Amino acid sequence: MSRSLNDQKALDRIARDLRPTFTVEGESTDSQHVANRLRHHGIPALSVAFAVDGEIAWHAAWGLADIETSRPADHETLFMAASISKPVSAIRALQLVEDERVDLDRNINDYLTRWQVPDNEYTTKEKVTLRRILNHTAGLTVWGFPGYENGSEIPSVEDVLDGKGKTPAVRVYKEPGGDWQYSGGGYTVLQLMIEEVDETSFASSLEANVLTPLGMASSTFTNPLPTTHHALAATAYRSNGNRVDGDWPVYPEMAAAGLWTTPSELIEYANDVLRVDRGGGNGLLDAATVALMLMPGDDDQGLGPVVTEETFGHTGADEGFRAQFVAWRRSGHTLVAMVNSDTNAILAEFIHAVAREYDLPGFDQDVKRLVVLDEAERSVWVGRYEMADLGTVTITAADEGLKTTSDFGIQDDAWRPFARDRYFSTTTGQEIAFETVDGKARVTIGEVVGERSE
Repeated sequence: MSRSLNDQKALDRIARDLRPTFTVEGESTDSQHVANRLRHHGIPALSVAFAVDGEIAWHAAWGLADIETSRPADHETLFMAASISKPVSAIRALQLVEDERVDLDRNINDYLTRWQVPDNEYTTKEKVTLRRILNHTAGLTVWGFPGYENGSEIPSVEDVLDGKGKTPAVRVYKEPGGDWQYSGGGYTVLQLMIEEVDETSFASSLEANVLTPLGMASSTFTNPLPTTHHALAATAYRSNGNRVDGDWPVYPEMAAAGLWTTPSELIEYANDVLRVDRGGGNGLLDAATVALMLMPGDDDQGLGPVVTEETFGHTGADEGFRAQFVAWRRSGHTLVAMVNSDTNAILAEFIHAVAREYDLPGFDQDVKRLVVLDEAERSVWVGRYEMADLGTVTITAADEGLKTTSDFGIQDDAWRPFARDRYFSTTTGQEIAFETVDGKARVTIGEVVGERSE
């Protein structure tokens, strides 16, 4: 467990220095307090933790864990880490490799009995392997998962993999080992592999081998969330302010999206990996395995985390929750930020403020140069888009740009053009790109690709 440095003056400066992560050329932005930015974005609560060389410098929380009861968030409030579950789950998978119980490059089906990846024309020469699952080159379907209402019937892992839940079956749709394509479905296969090899539940294996050794005593992969944790859990909210049905979602796809934690506990995972990466000896993984894990491949993807020369990290997006962690490899700084909202803008704003305070690389303010398009040029992309396995996004023309609305977790937003086929969010600065393939319009929002259906 990390010690505390209590750098309160730095935290106070950071809290007053939030601003958009981008600016439009010729315009300026003023710094605001984190409380004002929470109100601006309609986000109930933000919780953060920051460490230097493995020691907690500060942690803090602003806003409400539950709006209806006015329950404030604090450093013990539990949030869903969403896709940050993947790099944490990768630790256990790589421990099994170190113990020679699993081979990174062996057919994953060799470790599965309750369910297996169906072979097809794409698996004749190449197979789905653990390495390819970890770095998203296994050629597997199902980008992400929408979650299930708390209190409803929850499918088994095998049912999810066979498409008997809310998402299609997890199948090989292109030759494994080729191009990168993000797949939560792949990490659900990894979840089943860990259960079978360890002969216990996934949540129990991760608790015994990852969470407890790191001192993450309040954290759990168990879904539905145990009643013993309910009093600490933040309520999940949509971007329009509506409470998520059942107060928070349930994810049987635990390795892909199911971790409940706090920034102060999740940062222990980042600190452990960072210490080994910086030559501090072995941690949960030995130095050779960490070096392999942090070797960036396609789309900067390592074996779990996303990796650059300066940082490693990951983002997360569950129904009603958003999260992000960053570890600066050279300086030894780590940061975790979490919110109980579909709106994630304040995460990047806070990370940028931290980077300014500590002079950390990789988070300079982006300058956008607008282009002027008439309505006819913008209307080329208007329509309804089917977004992978998640739902639909409707794009309409708006003043000087476009507007998106969705029936799932992507934030409704306004977009301004900086090219004929590229727009940026006026809220977050995130970019979206359009293209025409075989006569059909496609849109890419973050890591999600959608094709126009009407």
